[in-house]
Amino acid sequence: MKKTLAALAIGAAASMAQAETYNLTMASSHPTVLPWVGQLSTLVVAETNTRLEAMGSDDRVEWTEAYGGALYGFKDTLEAVGDGLTDAGWVGTLWEGSKMPLQNVTYFTPFVSDDLVGTLQIMNELHRELPVLQEAWEDQNVVFLGASGVETYHLLTNFPVNSLADLEGRKILAPGPSANWIKHLGAVPVNGALPTYYNQVQTGVADGMVVILTGAFPNKHYEVAPYVTLVGIGAHMTGGLGINKDVWDDLSDDVRQVLIELGEEYTVAHAKEVMARYEKFLAELPNVGATVTELPAEEVAAWADGLPNLAGDWAEANGDKGAAEVLAAYMDKVKAAGLNPRIDWSAK
Repeated sequence: MKKTLAALAIGAAASMAQAETYNLTMASSHPTVLPWVGQLSTLVVAETNTRLEAMGSDDRVEWTEAYGGALYGFKDTLEAVGDGLTDAGWVGTLWEGSKMPLQNVTYFTPFVSDDLVGTLQIMNELHRELPVLQEAWEDQNVVFLGASGVETYHLLTNFPVNSLADLEGRKILAPGPSANWIKHLGAVPVNGALPTYYNQVQTGVADGMVVILTGAFPNKHYEVAPYVTLVGIGAHMTGGLGINKDVWDDLSDDVRQVLIELGEEYTVAHAKEVMARYEKFLAELPNVGATVTELPAEEVAAWADGLPNLAGDWAEANGDKGAAEVLAAYMDKVKAAGLNPRIDWSAK
């Protein structure tokens, strides 16, 4: 019996000796009021040690948090994580069209699905299954843990929109890939960002915007563009939670397991929060003086049917990176999940 107790004591001491405490920083260029940032703190950071304890691990993570651009700006999120300015944080792949074009597949496949949770879960699955998606992160010295995104896009304008003809010749804020969504309508795409939209419409630089309500409502865009026309251009992946690969490689198996699990949960949790805000803001728009209408179904169909082959052009331009494989796999999963895409971009 004494030998057994001694053996147990030695085993316990050895276990304690192997326990590790990792000092890590979680950061973002954006503030925690945004769901994809807030959930980094309230879920990932808050739950890490709770999960480690629950699984019987003695390892712990001591997090330092730095949000709201305290360490870097929104154009530097990928480099900040990859270069080790922060250990982990939110990466905006939306702004990394040249370094990470494959992660922007949803922006070249509009009118697929308004289901943000479903769309992001598919993107997570694709990252697990397709090496080309994983490698896009690892080439930047980052390990991907979970996708983030925004709800479907609609129109906010300073004029009523009852048909597509009403958009002809109008200057519409549609930066980046979203410019391709409106060019065939005869609208004139104007570059900008959520913080600049209000002033751009107010000063006549633009007549309206293609925008997400969760961004437009807090910025009071309805004050200068009070006509809200619901279109449903689709939900999109905008980035995700990543961790520096060198840091990742030095973590214990227990910590990596917990962070993988939390990365999946982060995707769903923030997407549900986004959708809750979307529904709330949509309901509040009439109360703040906005006129909310739906673009007639036949006009939405004409908009979608008239689009050029955006996905095909994107796949061809990024053929050497595996874009065709990603596009086909994405559309297969969308259909298998029953998301009923208005456009099957893999067959266009």
